[in-house]
Amino acid sequence: MKLQHDRFTIHPRVPFAIARSSAIAYDRVRVRLTDDAGVEGWGEAAPNTFYRESADTVAAALPALAQVVGRSRTVSSLRDIDVLEEWMRTAVPGDASARSAVSAAAHDLLGKKTDQPLWKVFGLDPMMAPASSFTIALSTDETELRRRVEDARRYPILKVKLGTDRDEWIVRIVRQGAPDKLLRADANAGWDVARAVHMSKVLADNGFQLIEQPLAPDDVDGFRALRSQSPLPIIADESCLTASDIGRLDGTVHGINIKLSKCGGLAEARRMAQEAHRREMTVMLGCMIESSLGITAMAHLAPLADYADLDGAALLSDDPYVGASIDDGFIRLPDGPGLGVRLR
Repeated sequence: MKLQHDRFTIHPRVPFAIARSSAIAYDRVRVRLTDDAGVEGWGEAAPNTFYRESADTVAAALPALAQVVGRSRTVSSLRDIDVLEEWMRTAVPGDASARSAVSAAAHDLLGKKTDQPLWKVFGLDPMMAPASSFTIALSTDETELRRRVEDARRYPILKVKLGTDRDEWIVRIVRQGAPDKLLRADANAGWDVARAVHMSKVLADNGFQLIEQPLAPDDVDGFRALRSQSPLPIIADESCLTASDIGRLDGTVHGINIKLSKCGGLAEARRMAQEAHRREMTVMLGCMIESSLGITAMAHLAPLADYADLDGAALLSDDPYVGASIDDGFIRLPDGPGLGVRLR
């Protein structure tokens, strides 16, 4: 098989700010995987600087990944892709976003060869997908924050970015603007234990459903202490990259957030969901700021999730692809073969 790539840049409608960073543009990499019969699969790499990745590191990793995929003429089963992901992880232990793009392209290729949408290849029912949240990014301007909440009026679930010294103010403004909506909090590792305990009670009093990544990624003892005092469930994001992390988090958090750019591929994402549910932990499927190409790859696993946060493409002003959508919060998966993604 042959691996090629090209770069593109996407822009959120408003500056996307979280506790540790803010951005107005994101460089992404599309990979194209072509088998000997000429069938082509697509995938998107969404590198994140938190994991020391960029479009440059993705491009640098792809030649080594091309050598790995070159061992195969095609993919004919999910088992073939499981093996491919393991080969890639051995050859390129880091660069998870690059590996995830190749994995998505291989799954797209398999679906096209079997003339089935990926959710059907997985044996899943798209009607079982949970509703997706829509993110309210950080803002210090009250008028702007209220406008963002109003602009999200058609989404029934809002994920509110926190992790600042203005969190109580943000919670008050968002709840005033969305008095009847389901709210979730994401602190992006912005609190210590004492602050997290305090905020968990503030959030519970304001009707929030859960808290995502309140503490530093490696603060397992802190998570255990927080869990014993928080009235709300705790979901680990930055603390949980792959299935190997789930065991040490069992008993310290209530659930995990799976992202392709963290775990390295759809096969690993499925493994993570199965392992979390085996341990009676909840599963959220998340994303970076991605085009519909990247979002759709993860969306095909949505029926495995308890929660979904797949709004990365809905936040964009210039999404170059058409695929899965979260209009009104409902995840709608394509019926086309493979990922079912096309150029806009």
